[in-house]
Amino acid sequence: MIVLDEGRVGRWVCERTKGTYEPSTSKAIGWEVDGALTAGVLYDMFNGRSVCMHVAIEKPVTREYTRICFDYPFNQLGVLKVIGLVDSTNAKALRFDKHLGFVEEARIVDGGRDGDLVLLTMTRQQCRWIK
Repeated sequence: MIVLDEGRVGRWVCERTKGTYEPSTSKAIGWEVDGALTAGVLYDMFNGRSVCMHVAIEKPVTREYTRICFDYPFNQLGVLKVIGLVDSTNAKALRFDKHLGFVEEARIVDGGRDGDLVLLTMTRQQCRWIK
């Protein structure tokens, strides 16, 4: 079930991604199974042309949930790019984000918590999850 409780979902995502939840500048969409959050997406740093997307998943989600998570930035916010920032040592997150369709655009050497900071992006045209 889709969860739009931004505070609950935002804090849940940040606990798992080691991020910082700032309610005044963030939006979040969660996925709940049997009353427990099992996935969440937090959006922040919206500047009119792009937005950062932070993803935490503990159990598989539906294609419909994934579609909704990409519909929000591309169709509702109207951004040109969605940005993901991933530590180069987090192979699981890099593999997952690339599976979603993100591509590596840049790398900031020693910019991550444990390694390089990998800048992944996706344009609306690259996004296979929305029409």
